[in-house]
Amino acid sequence: MRPYTYTRRMRAIRVEQFGGPEVLKLVEIQDPRPGAGEIVVRLHAAGVNPVDAYIRSGQYARLPELPYTPGGDGAGVVEVLGDGVTGLAVGDRVYVAAFLSKSGTYAERIACAARFVHSLPSGVSFGQGAALGVPAATAYRALVLRAHVKAGETVLVHGASGAVGIAAVQLGRGLGLRVLGTAGSEQGSAAAREAGAHDVFDHREDGYAARISEAAGATGVNVILEMLANVNLERDLTLLAPKGRVVVIGNRGRIEIDPRLTMGKETAILGTTLWSTTPEEYTQIHAALVAALETGVLRPIVGRELPLEQAADAHRAILSDRAVGKIVLTM
Repeated sequence: MRPYTYTRRMRAIRVEQFGGPEVLKLVEIQDPRPGAGEIVVRLHAAGVNPVDAYIRSGQYARLPELPYTPGGDGAGVVEVLGDGVTGLAVGDRVYVAAFLSKSGTYAERIACAARFVHSLPSGVSFGQGAALGVPAATAYRALVLRAHVKAGETVLVHGASGAVGIAAVQLGRGLGLRVLGTAGSEQGSAAAREAGAHDVFDHREDGYAARISEAAGATGVNVILEMLANVNLERDLTLLAPKGRVVVIGNRGRIEIDPRLTMGKETAILGTTLWSTTPEEYTQIHAALVAALETGVLRPIVGRELPLEQAADAHRAILSDRAVGKIVLTM
């Protein structure tokens, strides 16, 4: 392999100002240089997440300094190791999970701390590897670290056809849960069933909540993962079993609810966000995800691949209710 130099240039998406998808510009910038404890990864795929669009628009609780390259999820091959890095070698297949990094994955290369780079098992594609950092980590955090699920419980995954939802369905099955899901299209319902959901309900149909309640049985649903709390939260509370928990993963507005719905059954509403993850939790999450990949429990579904220069189109698509599985940018 020829020596690594820093005179090369790479393609990357840059955001100079917050705004609509049109602010995502393809530019050429200098290759990244790894510092001590960092790794340069040559990326083959970058995952696109709804949070990327919220940050790009300027409508997010934490925003990077401008200019920045979006993206926290990616997968590729280790190209160079910074001083002090052990455990990985040049040429290793890896995935990157570096949420809220200024040097993001919408680029041909990224330099990031070694702790954000994880081995990608053989048989897992780069596109699938780019579906792990935000979606699968969010699903694991919601199920295990927030809801503290127990084998034998029933979980309802709202939006089971999206990247987070599919990961939650697969991880839930691996944890011994009975998994119910909702989706908004026949394609989405099929994807959720393929991921392992025991039952899937079309949230566009009148009375779907009653059918969920019937499927859950007399005790109700133990855990609900909620992707659109401003629409579903009050309804969710009526579906919960005693001591049940709703974990709010996504929300797009305000809602008025009756708190008495939490009292009689002593239920809980829990929020979650990845940037609250401690270093210890981060280590736990990705140890679990790598194991789930190796055993086949976790099988990310890539719904759509677009070239890097179509990042704006990817941002328009990611907020669509029609999105199924993971949207990935390819280099």
